[in-house]
Amino acid sequence: MMHVCVGGTFNFFHKGHELLLKTAVEQAGNKGHIFIGIASGDLVKKKQKLRPIEERKNDVKLFLSTLEIKPIIEIQAITDMFGPTLKKDFDVIVVSPETKKSAEYINQTREKRGLKTIHIVEIPFIFAEDGSPIQSRRIIAGEIDRCGNIKTKR
Repeated sequence: MMHVCVGGTFNFFHKGHELLLKTAVEQAGNKGHIFIGIASGDLVKKKQKLRPIEERKNDVKLFLSTLEIKPIIEIQAITDMFGPTLKKDFDVIVVSPETKKSAEYINQTREKRGLKTIHIVEIPFIFAEDGSPIQSRRIIAGEIDRCGNIKTKR
């Protein structure tokens, strides 16, 4: 059984989040287990226009319900970059280019504590029409929609 972890803010759920979660599900398979950490507390205190955690959690659940592969899924709030990664064993951590350095730091910390490292699977950025990555901050700013379409200014 594969144990996979992934974390994120999942604010203004978009195509990049979809790829992140789909990759985690594919890594786990039907008999695997996925821990999904949704950033809260100190991790998000500087975020602008942060939606309530229950709304973000519901977005994640709704997307996962559309996938054919159905691993065991655990979704919890996390208040630091580690979540349960220093207490539980995971086989895979799925990250974006933005969060890869955090996963590397998690592994360095695990090694110092005598724990096995977690295999890092990095997804690519999903790009908007303008060639820049789709990111929640760009959606909040009104530059793009959740699919990466450029919003026309009126």
